[in-house]
Amino acid sequence: MKLKLNEQLATNYKSRSQKDRVLTEQWVDNSIFCPNCGHLEIDKFPNNRPVADFYCSNCREEYELKSKQSAICSKIVDGAYHTMIERLASCSNPNFFLLNYSLSDFEITNFFVIPKHFIVPNLIEKREPLAKTARRAGWIGCNILIQNIPQAGKIYFIKNGFTRSKELVLAEWKRTLFLRDEREITTKGWLLDVMRVIEKLGKREFALVDIYSFESEFSKLHPENMHIKEKIRQQLQILRDKGFLNSTVRGLYEVR
Repeated sequence: MKLKLNEQLATNYKSRSQKDRVLTEQWVDNSIFCPNCGHLEIDKFPNNRPVADFYCSNCREEYELKSKQSAICSKIVDGAYHTMIERLASCSNPNFFLLNYSLSDFEITNFFVIPKHFIVPNLIEKREPLAKTARRAGWIGCNILIQNIPQAGKIYFIKNGFTRSKELVLAEWKRTLFLRDEREITTKGWLLDVMRVIEKLGKREFALVDIYSFESEFSKLHPENMHIKEKIRQQLQILRDKGFLNSTVRGLYEVR
């Protein structure tokens, strides 16, 4: 996989955003395989399509590309807030490709995919409406809070300038596909919160009491729930049954 953008493609464009779009979309179109099925090519949708930028002709997965010259930070800017919330409710949202590169040498630094089943409403931040003097006065956009997405939902093709194997990318994608089976947004949000807390622990093996220590955090995230510990146990059982965790002995778990 070549990690350098073809800067000659952008010589006829003046704006930085146009150059970024042309360079990064061409690179993705020529370099990236589908992480869902492994098809060697993904195809670009016609420009100005409302939702996605790319699709796989084999499995029909869709992908929206976000790119930055600087490192991907805690949030990424997306489109209209209400449109995004409606997409999440209907499961019509695309997966997200995120790319960043060095402006000095046009080398790809990081490229990863966030599967759509990791995007839930509490990760969508409503932005302030545009000012009355703006061309689209009153329009409300949104940010995706990617810092709150578990690391299992950030599947790297390229990390810190190093390419990862196709087999590893496909395996990591497959590992969390069970989340798509969960249509209830609230339940999926609980699963993702538990996965994120497990990662916070920073260890492969952990005890139930380790997760209980985050009870106050779960209470803030889910103030309507009066049975936090019971809910935590339920989510751990689901993650065990789906193969994300192993249960060694009573009250002890291991990340697979």
